[in-house]
Amino acid sequence: MAKRIYFLAIAFIFMFLPSSLAQEWQELKGEHFIAYFTQEQKFAKEVLASAEVYYQRIASDLGYPRYNDFWLWDKRVKIYIYPDHASYVKATGQPEWSEGAAEYKNKKIASFSGSKGFLKSILPHEVAHLIFRDFVGFVGEVPLWLDEGVAQWEEEIKRKDMKLTAKELYKEDSLLSIEDMMKLDIRNIKDKNSVYIRTYYLQSVSLVGFLIERYGSERFAEFCRQLRDGKTLEAALSFAYPTNIGSLKDLDNEWRQYLGKQ
Repeated sequence: MAKRIYFLAIAFIFMFLPSSLAQEWQELKGEHFIAYFTQEQKFAKEVLASAEVYYQRIASDLGYPRYNDFWLWDKRVKIYIYPDHASYVKATGQPEWSEGAAEYKNKKIASFSGSKGFLKSILPHEVAHLIFRDFVGFVGEVPLWLDEGVAQWEEEIKRKDMKLTAKELYKEDSLLSIEDMMKLDIRNIKDKNSVYIRTYYLQSVSLVGFLIERYGSERFAEFCRQLRDGKTLEAALSFAYPTNIGSLKDLDNEWRQYLGKQ
């Protein structure tokens, strides 16, 4: 039986040059975002309004504290909306299948006008990446599965299907162990349709969903805070979930039991 695998194409980090467009950028400013566009103001307004809604929801879902000047004024995230797919690909260097990308350290997101997958899927995915990385930084022991799991969890439109597929993999005994996930560097796998990549990403969102739904957003935020402050992954888990999870093996067991009861 074919598995229903839902996989969002990875948005590679990029460097783009907005000045390369012949037409000058116009801008729309929100509280936490600035949308730049050249033609479709209506789509740009939709993007800006959606981004602000996602910001509030994601911060709440992840249990992150709001602090002064977070993404305000000159710290606002910049969203560049290119006039069409061809100009987006040319400016960002993204592959043909890409509909959106992000530059996390410089807080920039890019897509193109009319992108079908951007508003409901890619935009919340990338905003979640940015919020998560703003909180945990880029230095500590933050596994890729956690980063990608957070971003996929915030694609709310896909949650139900991803949960069903994770349960199917569990029933078929097709899941990777978390220790194997820690060893697997999917960035070195060139075939984006590889079963390892599909399973890895699905398990990533399932693990994050388990931690948030089973133990709550506040504990999840504490777990991430411990990673930010330099603790190892296992030490951070043990600190945030002292009575349930003391190791990767414990996390693996608790998560599988959770899937078995769904």
